Amino acid sequence: MTPFDHVAVIGAGTMGSGIAQVFAQAGHRVTMIDIAPGQLERGLAAIATATQRQVAKGRLTEPEQQALLGRIRTHHELAAAASAQLAVEAIVESLEAKTQVLTALDALCPPETILATNTSSLSITQLAALTRRPERVIGMHFVNPAPVMALVEVIRGLATSDEVHSAICELVTSLGKTPVTVQDSPGFVLNRLLIPMLNEAAYLVMEGVARPEEVDAVMRLGANHPMGPLALADLVGLDICLAIMEVLHRDLGEDKYRPCPLLRRMVSAGYLGRKAGRGFYRYE
Repeated sequence: MTPFDHVAVIGAGTMGSGIAQVFAQAGHRVTMIDIAPGQLERGLAAIATATQRQVAKGRLTEPEQQALLGRIRTHHELAAAASAQLAVEAIVESLEAKTQVLTALDALCPPETILATNTSSLSITQLAALTRRPERVIGMHFVNPAPVMALVEVIRGLATSDEVHSAICELVTSLGKTPVTVQDSPGFVLNRLLIPMLNEAAYLVMEGVARPEEVDAVMRLGANHPMGPLALADLVGLDICLAIMEVLHRDLGEDKYRPCPLLRRMVSAGYLGRKAGRGFYRYE
């Protein structure tokens, strides 16, 4: 198995910082990279806050927390990923943006570096084909919040080698996560099941069948879900939900994946969920 002593995580938002925390907590040296002003500081602050909660709960000691934070370095330039054995792209769910990052990483990193994408819906095969190393490109779909959720969907592109797939599955297990291998299909498994449910919940609100609180209560109490679908949509980010829904609708071509008009209007208004302070619910 590749040692993965140094892991680069591109993106310091909610997913990127969470993924960086997971790798650092497992003992890896991590470089977290983001070009957006202030995002690295916010990402580091989020990691510090999350790990401090673990200290308060007795799950980490203060020396362990300090060691974890000490394993994370930050950088504004993508060139800082050049010495990593694994580079994990965790930026916005946009084919254009991900293409730019992965092709730049392909040019910067040695041929043996594995390029992984945390995409939640886009084609691994299509992204891999844009590089000179398609056999070393793979999907690693962590679930938000990455430090808490056990699942990592491992998605093979058409060209992904058996060696890379095996190494990534072993790595995911060493992180304390459960790797589940799925084939390259729009939305993979998790979001092909989950996002249409969130979308249908938005239709129920738009059609006046029930308020958000009532929709969520029905699923919590009737289906034993730990969180209602609209509260979950707010947590995921309504913009991300919409982007995944659009991929499903476009690539699978079925009307059952048509994004709810209310969801589109809310995203246009900037009501993106928790991160914006307002979605289907208001947040302080």
